[in-house]
Amino acid sequence: MMLNATLAALADPTRRAILARLADGEARVTELAQPFPISLNSVSKHIRMLEHAALVRRRIEGREHILSLEPHGLDEAAQWIEGQRALWTWRLAELDKILKGQSDG
Repeated sequence: MMLNATLAALADPTRRAILARLADGEARVTELAQPFPISLNSVSKHIRMLEHAALVRRRIEGREHILSLEPHGLDEAAQWIEGQRALWTWRLAELDKILKGQSDG
């Protein structure tokens, strides 16, 4: 199940920032690492976690590692979140009906 890997990857602000940057287009690993106050090795670990979650795709051209966003990796998480939202919306509406019924009596 990729959902756990996706949610774990999205839980970190550095990884979300990397995804936000890749939403603007592909980038080299060194370009992605530039704005962060952490080592290139640390950024690479974040990228590997995003790859494991199928949120980014790596292409190698010579010595350059070029990354791009893989938006389909978010589909399972989006479906799960939507299912939870629908379930809790229904549950809260049912609770509201019960509570309104009690206050009328």
